[in-house]
Amino acid sequence: MIETNLAQTVNAANDSGSVYDTNVKYLLADKQILSRILKYTVEEFQEMDIEDILGCIGDDIEIGARPVDAGLSNLGRVKGTVTEDNIPGEGIIYYDIRFTAYLKEKEMKILINIEAQKSTDPSKLGYHLENRIVFYLARMISAQKQTEFFHSDFDNLKKVRSIWICMDSEETEDSIEEIGFDRKTVFGNKRNSYHTNLMKGIIVNIRSGADSSSGKAVKKSQNVLIAMLEELVSRKDASEKKRILADEYGMAMTVELERRIRIMCNWSESIREREKKEARIEARIEARIEARIEARIEALEKMIRANITREQILSMGYTEEEYEKAESALYANA
Repeated sequence: MIETNLAQTVNAANDSGSVYDTNVKYLLADKQILSRILKYTVEEFQEMDIEDILGCIGDDIEIGARPVDAGLSNLGRVKGTVTEDNIPGEGIIYYDIRFTAYLKEKEMKILINIEAQKSTDPSKLGYHLENRIVFYLARMISAQKQTEFFHSDFDNLKKVRSIWICMDSEETEDSIEEIGFDRKTVFGNKRNSYHTNLMKGIIVNIRSGADSSSGKAVKKSQNVLIAMLEELVSRKDASEKKRILADEYGMAMTVELERRIRIMCNWSESIREREKKEARIEARIEARIEARIEARIEALEKMIRANITREQILSMGYTEEEYEKAESALYANA
């Protein structure tokens, strides 16, 4: 059987952690994945069928990584370009994924950004993720000047949606959150009918234990998108992962999707093997240290039995702690 693009993506050889990170972005940027992300996170697409959403996704999908070999298909590869937003005096922002979605019936164009986020812990990041999301949304709005609107034609601003796939939630914290403007009258009776929903951040919290690396099974999420994403990034082998994505979520295994899944599975296996090797090396080192400590204590005990004074023993390089430990062991065995 000839493999489709989605199928080979699940099968290539592993490389480094940066390759894994890039591969996660390419997996999320597959149009089949994007269509499901849009359906379950962006209000404008929630009542649409997956097939119809696929037709709404533009061909301008960009991934913040070095381009891979060419060859696009409707269900397969997307362009790999540097998706940067240059701010004079402030440096460059690299978006993981950016593309445009079109709702032709409503004559609506929505600018989408998707980010894969390993940690949401402020102590690790050095900031609160919510503030970064607001910053990204603000840049996606302000960057539209001279592209989507000109001069003071602010009504031509396009909606922006920044969707963050966060991968470090606890077992009971699988959830989807929204960040946006909330208009309310704080004084008087003024009623406003115009909705300020141009900017919206969406956080999809998938669970860190869902990849079974913790050694215990995590109950399948009741949210379809979260359950699918947890399968996508899980540590299951490639054939099982492909079967689940095809049978349970109706995805066609294109060559590209299969290749990416294979890379992820091989990389995860490589990491597990490296962790095991490092654990074995660490155990051997600890065993040698313990043996050395025991030998020193035994030598101390012999010297104490031989009536060598405390001062003489300490002058040989032994510590007070070692002497007391040896002395306690002698008394205990007396």
